[in-house]
Amino acid sequence: MLRKRFVVAAASAAVGLVALSACSGGTETAAPAVAPAAAVAGAGGNAPAAKGETKVAVAEAGDLGQVLVDKDGFTLYRFDKDSAKPPKSTCDGDCAKAWPPVLADGEVRIEGVDQALVGELTRADGRKQVTVGGWALYRYAKDAKAGETKGQGVGSTWYAANTKGGKAGQAAKEAPVEQKDGATKLVTSNVDGIGPAIVDKEGFTLYMFTKDKKKRQPTCNGDCAKTWPPVLAEGDVQLEGIERKLLGTVKRADGTTQVTVGGWAVYRYAKDADAGEANGHGVGGTWFVIEPAGCKSTAPVKDKAAKSGNAAPQKESGAPAESGGTEYGH
Repeated sequence: MLRKRFVVAAASAAVGLVALSACSGGTETAAPAVAPAAAVAGAGGNAPAAKGETKVAVAEAGDLGQVLVDKDGFTLYRFDKDSAKPPKSTCDGDCAKAWPPVLADGEVRIEGVDQALVGELTRADGRKQVTVGGWALYRYAKDAKAGETKGQGVGSTWYAANTKGGKAGQAAKEAPVEQKDGATKLVTSNVDGIGPAIVDKEGFTLYMFTKDKKKRQPTCNGDCAKTWPPVLAEGDVQLEGIERKLLGTVKRADGTTQVTVGGWAVYRYAKDADAGEANGHGVGGTWFVIEPAGCKSTAPVKDKAAKSGNAAPQKESGAPAESGGTEYGH
């Protein structure tokens, strides 16, 4: 097996790229390119990559700022429905034809990127895909030549990747990759067996409780809140892939402030041991993964989750009777 070595070098020359506005429904409108990318600067300049080598570099892309490009100067993208924690690609089949993955072929050279952010993941077909900041990298089939950025904003889920694996351009300003210390952050992700879901800054799946009322004080308190810890509003709540207008807060019985999405209070589940798990989906028929639009996920419920709410009633301190204290997953 070839040993992959990640090389960090400086990239300084600008490549003429044009930022395009996102269109709803994944429709793209191309703007004339100002200056096609003729070369990628840095170690090796515009020399072709050696056989068995994957080369990625950094280039200036007009209003988008710095973006990642391949050895030929083609813009590289990231997909909101993928996951960075853990790194996972969800774009396969026809999706991968439109968005070809950047594969780790032998030695991987990453120019102008912090080496600690560089990695790879294993795709469903067993091939290795390059990641930056945990996010898988792709090209866009409709970018016909170096310097184009037709994939920017497609479906409101595809964005040119910046040097940290985050979203380049305006999207990066709206959803910073770097998080303020102590701040709460909600991120759109794709959870196995569930689909689109909201996760926290550590990648843990978040939930809603159907016995709560929208925009009303949450009813899960006491022992319930130990099993379903509320997501509290700490600092300036940050969003990635979630509309700002859906964000809200509500006061809890203990005086703390809980985050809401679409009016629903948001919780974690204590029995999710690792990021990406969704063991709480369907528990007691009242707890469900919350989707980025602020709705409960309609993904199929595992039998054991549905049955876990049928245990004998347990006393819950601090929760009103209507809170469904017997159905919080014990």
